[in-house]
Parts: sequence; structure tokens; C-alpha cells
Amino acid sequence: MTEAAPLPPAALRLRVDRAALAANWTALDALSGAARAGAAIKADCYGLGVDAAVPVLAAAGCRDWFVAHWQEAAGAVRHVPAGQVSVLHGPMTDAEAAYARALGVRPVLNSLPQVRRWLAMGGGACDLMIDTGMSRLGLPLAEIGAPEVGMLEIETCLSHLASADEDCAQNAAQLARFREVRVAVHAQRFSLCNSAGIALGSDYHFDLTRPGLALYGGVPRGELAERITQVAYPEAAVIQVRELARGDSVGYNATFTAPAAMRVGVISVGYADGYLRCWSDRGQVLWQGQQLPVLGRVSMDMTIIDLSAAENCGEGDWLGLDYALPEASAASGLSQYELLTLLGRRYDRAG
Repeated sequence: MTEAAPLPPAALRLRVDRAALAANWTALDALSGAARAGAAIKADCYGLGVDAAVPVLAAAGCRDWFVAHWQEAAGAVRHVPAGQVSVLHGPMTDAEAAYARALGVRPVLNSLPQVRRWLAMGGGACDLMIDTGMSRLGLPLAEIGAPEVGMLEIETCLSHLASADEDCAQNAAQLARFREVRVAVHAQRFSLCNSAGIALGSDYHFDLTRPGLALYGGVPRGELAERITQVAYPEAAVIQVRELARGDSVGYNATFTAPAAMRVGVISVGYADGYLRCWSDRGQVLWQGQQLPVLGRVSMDMTIIDLSAAENCGEGDWLGLDYALPEASAASGLSQYELLTLLGRRYDRAG
């Protein structure tokens, strides 16, 4: 049997600034005041990779972890104690409740049927989500007095702010409702804030905050801009350099035509990698401090860039995608969350 050849290096890589990631958690923990900061690590740590990010956050001091799907729990417990991990979607089936008990993670119960299921399976430590106005997951306020709720061993009672990135009346309304919840529900601790909510001030912090986006370099509110540092640096290799003559068109549907002779490069990133068509004819990539424009349409696996100002850039060189999240969001029309979570599987996340 022929032994498989070693896999060649990827032509896409995602550099994670571990020092910046740790510093972001430390800043958010400090901004949380008397509360402590946890970490939302769902969606593979917002695209950065659980294996890359969770050990860094744990070393910085994080002890509370939130995933969305049951399939994400095993990745988290490779790095941290299972009892610190909460699964936000809750047990929809007996099998999921049994899995929670076997693995040792905490289910976040979101409905009375989930409460009853958890108790029927033997109960134990759990979290409880209350809907204070988002109409998404969580028990309605009218149900928090149900006898079954009083039978739970609730570690964290939580809710979620719908509009914390804006200054609006909904924030104060949700805060007032959650204060009522704190009186009515017996739990070890209470948690309301996401990243943006932390910036709303100490009234919103309660016992535990749950930052996500800001950990990974996103800035959901202006008050955080000076405290949060870029973490994700996607890079793509130049796979071909071409010399264009005046009148040569570029890419699908010829949306760019060379106005004069020019040098261009093809880089190995496209919309299959999360670099979407919204960057066509408007994106910038970075080479030794210079911004190089994207030319024409972004395709599935490739993007063409202008190398006119980068004479020394050639095949095999690495170019950075312009991924400072607030600015990239404004330029692309994508949310900062989408920019991170769209990053595809083909990036080498080992660096």
C-alpha cells in the first residue's frame, strides 16, 4: 500500500493574534466591574477556531463558556472543564439531555418542556434562559413562577439583550424585566450582557457577562473602540501574476477593464472562503503596508488584485485581507459577525 504524501501547505491562512485575544478578554473583564466575564465560543469561536482561541482565553482567566449547538460542546471540553460549559440551545430530546449528563456540560433550559425533560432525566446543575423581550429563546415571564422552575438547580439565570448596540428604550425595558426575574428566580448568579451590553454600564452587568464579538476584535459600540484590538488576520497567497494590456478585461462579466498596461495578481481566496462578492471592485488587500485594490468580480476560489504599486510582490507571496472589523464592515455592508463567521474551512488556522 502506497503511503500518502504529506499534505502541502495551504494557500490560505488565518493568523490569530493571541496576545490581542487575551488582552481583549482582560479588558472586557475589567469593564464588567464586579461581574466576571465569560466567553461566547459558539461557531468555532466566531470562525477563529476553538483549538486556537479557547486555551488563550482560559490562560487569561476565563472560566465560563457558552456554545450554541450540542455538537460544539465536545470541542470546548477538550480544553476546559465540562462543568464550565453551557449549551445555549438546550435539550430538545431525551438524547440531548442524556448527552449533557454524560459529558458533564450544563444545558441552558429555554422552555417548560425542556425544564420537564431535564427533571425527568434526573436533573442536576443547569442554566435557565428567560425571554425579556427578544422573542427568541427563553421562558416567557409569565412562566417563571411554574412549580417545575422552582425544582431546578440553576447555576446561571440569563437573558439576552436585543439592541445593546443601540441607544434605545428596549435596553432599559429589558433591564427592568430582568431585575424582576432576579427577585422571582432562585439561581447562583444572573447574566444579561453580551459584548455591547458591557458598555451600557454597571446596571446591566449583574454577576456574569458573556462577551463574544468583542473578544475577537469586533467593536459593537463606540465606547469599546479604544479597548478592543484586532485579532483575526486572514491571508491569501498570490498564485499567479499577469501582465495586462490596455483594454484587457478582468474576471467574470468583465466588470473591470485595464485603462492602460498594468500588472495584476490572482490570490487564492473567494466567496467559498467568506470573501464575498460584495468586495468586488471595492476591496483592498495589504502588502507591506500598502493597500492594493481588488479588480473585477470576486469568484469562488480566486480574486484579482492590482499589483501596480507592488513591484516586488510575486507568486507565493502572502497578502493580508483588510479585516479591521469595524472598517471592513462599513466597506462591505456585512456585519462584523458575518465577516468572522463566514471565514471558511480552507484557512490554515494553525498559525
